[in-house]
Amino acid sequence: MGIFKSYDIRGVWGRDWDGRTARAIGRSLPGLLDAREICVGRDARLSSDEVFAAFADGVREAGCGVADIGRCDTPAVYFATARYGFDAGVMITASHNPAEYNGLKISGREAVPVGYDAGLDRLEAMTSALLAAEAAPAGDAAAVPAAAPAAAAGGLRTLAIRADYLAHLARFRDGIGDLKVVVDYSNGTGSVYFPGALEGLPCTVVPMFDEPDGRFPNHAPNPLVEANLDALKARVLSEHADLGLCFDGDADRMMAVDEKGRYVSADLLIGLLARYYFQMHPDRLAGATRIVSYDIRSSRGVVEELERLGAEPRMCRVGHVFAKRLLRESGGIMGGELAGHYYFRENYCCDSAFVAALVLLSVLSAGRRPLSEEIAGIGRYAFSGEINFALPEGARIVEAVRREFPEGTLTDLDGIRIDFPSWWFNLRTSNTEPLLRLVVEARTPAELSVRVREVTNRIEQYS
Repeated sequence: MGIFKSYDIRGVWGRDWDGRTARAIGRSLPGLLDAREICVGRDARLSSDEVFAAFADGVREAGCGVADIGRCDTPAVYFATARYGFDAGVMITASHNPAEYNGLKISGREAVPVGYDAGLDRLEAMTSALLAAEAAPAGDAAAVPAAAPAAAAGGLRTLAIRADYLAHLARFRDGIGDLKVVVDYSNGTGSVYFPGALEGLPCTVVPMFDEPDGRFPNHAPNPLVEANLDALKARVLSEHADLGLCFDGDADRMMAVDEKGRYVSADLLIGLLARYYFQMHPDRLAGATRIVSYDIRSSRGVVEELERLGAEPRMCRVGHVFAKRLLRESGGIMGGELAGHYYFRENYCCDSAFVAALVLLSVLSAGRRPLSEEIAGIGRYAFSGEINFALPEGARIVEAVRREFPEGTLTDLDGIRIDFPSWWFNLRTSNTEPLLRLVVEARTPAELSVRVREVTNRIEQYS
């Protein structure tokens, strides 16, 4: 089934999957996770209520209860799953994908993510078997036997999390001063709870596109595409704001714009956010290691800043499943990714755009310098950002390119990263799309241009 991805379930609703599929997934999931009650939230997409109804029916047919927390951000589901001790948590969302998509992000106990190698593969097989059995003609001896419905349907209840969730977020509000910040909610569900997290603070907040609207009428809900930040950049300049923040459709990712209206590469914020623990609140390191994770695409400037702070930088594969696993297993304090995910031990080792935003505001308030100046020392290298190639046989091309650079230092944690004294590149196949992704960093813009052409030529040579 093509909707089962590396990290979640996702596809065009009504084309790639439908209510029958959602119900079969719901009926299969409790058995996979040995769940008695599942926490479920949903985003503002036009299909999300329909997905919820079908999925919840399947869960209840399996004899498992559903706790409905309603419209929310994805980190709210992580919070509720861990905070209240649910057996599993499911967020109905397609994150940053276009409006016609929808999907499911699934976590187990303590909000541990369920990726393809940790259960989604088995869920896919169980769901396929159930759908095949339901579709088989009566009396077909070759049909896959369907799981019998539970003797009694599971319950359905509404769970209000607002007070507890805001109290959790309030732990990260300390020190926020009189900054002026523009917040672009991308017409997603970030506006359900984040205004409450800011209430009563001395900062001035200018909201944009804060009405949840699953059509995403103002721009696509993907802040990693810099063009989607154009309105935010303009508003930061017109408001003379200190910074701008943009959340994606389900508010698990955050991107920032500085006071000059310039995009701040999300990996650089890892080094800035780490100051919250290593300079401002070293007491909150108690019980944790000094590990801060960064994904394989991150700038050398991030590593150098983490080392300056006394942290122990640890490289990680791309993807929230791997980042959360590393943080849990290493006992690390926090981590981040180029895609705008930031992970915190104090947030059940999960990502949260809200926690990242509050920590960033606190760090900027303490430093009393513009964001552009704070980030300048970290972003000291010329960085290409992610360059995508729609090419088949990506794995073959990665291996061929690797052989072209034998003199560099190889890291094969996720695709290949090859480091040289004055530059490096990472080439990997996407875990979510049929793309080959390239990132290059060099000491100067001139060298960056040369190196991007050099690696691109090698890719095209083998395509």
